[in-house]
Amino acid sequence: MPANQFFLGRQPIVGRDQELVAYELLFRSNLENQATIFDDVAASTAVIKHTFSDLGVDQALGDKSGYINISEGLLSSDVIEALPKDRVVLEILETVGLTDDIIARCKYLSEAGFRLALDDIVGLDDRQRAVLPHIAIIKVDRQHLSNEDLAGLVQKYAPYSLTLLAEKVETQDQYQYCRSLGFSLFQGYFFAKPTIITGRSLQPSTTMLLKLFCLTARDTELDDLEDAVKQVPEVALALLRTANSVAFGVTGKVTSVRRAIFLVGRIQLNRMVQILMFAMNSNTTATANPLLQCAAVRGRLMEGLAVTTGRPDLKDRAFIAGMLSLIDVLFQQPMSEIIEQLNLDELTQDALLNRRGELGALLRLVEAIEQSDQEPVLRVIEKLVMTDAAKLNQLHVDALRWANTL
Repeated sequence: MPANQFFLGRQPIVGRDQELVAYELLFRSNLENQATIFDDVAASTAVIKHTFSDLGVDQALGDKSGYINISEGLLSSDVIEALPKDRVVLEILETVGLTDDIIARCKYLSEAGFRLALDDIVGLDDRQRAVLPHIAIIKVDRQHLSNEDLAGLVQKYAPYSLTLLAEKVETQDQYQYCRSLGFSLFQGYFFAKPTIITGRSLQPSTTMLLKLFCLTARDTELDDLEDAVKQVPEVALALLRTANSVAFGVTGKVTSVRRAIFLVGRIQLNRMVQILMFAMNSNTTATANPLLQCAAVRGRLMEGLAVTTGRPDLKDRAFIAGMLSLIDVLFQQPMSEIIEQLNLDELTQDALLNRRGELGALLRLVEAIEQSDQEPVLRVIEKLVMTDAAKLNQLHVDALRWANTL
């Protein structure tokens, strides 16, 4: 991977009801470059250009805000002022010294309408107190604080009008504790880790929805597809409503599921099933569901990677594997038990259960990209017939754009 190329990581930030509210945008270059970057401004400028010029803010963020890491050099430069202030949060890294000049710069940017955040906070000192009037968000590093220290730190920040964001939250218990302390925002993979409830089973309608998802993603015979749709009333109703909408310009009312499938098409039907699958198991709307966004990006990116790496015959199975890779989290049930109820081929099963095989390699790659885990990304890329980070980025952007349309 050339030293001047980046790959994009996008980590969700959720609200008190685990609804998706923002993303932190992370970029990594190759390992050699990572160890030898001396010009923070040049590196950060490349990130900004990549996100807001090459990729496009709408493709990278949808309708959400974007948190961007800001080094000391970049904070003092004029590059920042080219950013869309209504779409970004400037995340001041913990390595930035809060000198008088930096505090004055923060004051200027805040008064200009930018939202500023302090990153990786584990305490409160005099320099931090001096900059707090110009700060909107405090990102507290949950990982390095005990529950008692965390509660004490929250009390110290209580007198200030700030939004508290708990980062590196890895379990539901940590999320619940931070929520009880008054945190409004949360970042970490707690929402993507299953809480298994012993004895819980899928409802019949849920099982049919999963099976219908698999059918709509394949070249299934129309008769079989029609029969499956009829067994899921929510899908049949949504399908008929869509087919009868003004957008389709149909003369006469569509009352046949078969006719509706023909008019709407398999791709749109598959999207309906995806949204229902995630929305019916969430307290949020589908567009605010971080699991739906994450799963959709995984599916689309894996589909693109299958084609790019010379295995177009695997693209449908790659999409299914990506979409289903979070299904255990969604339904709070072991993946093995869910898979038993689906007619999945061995390659897809092995990817979902063990992260093995060709599909397993693609799944490991997209998971590493999500976490901006550079070494695993490079290890997997080396094994694939693809070494072009620019192509990987383009596939990722396509996946982000597609997920946003859901």
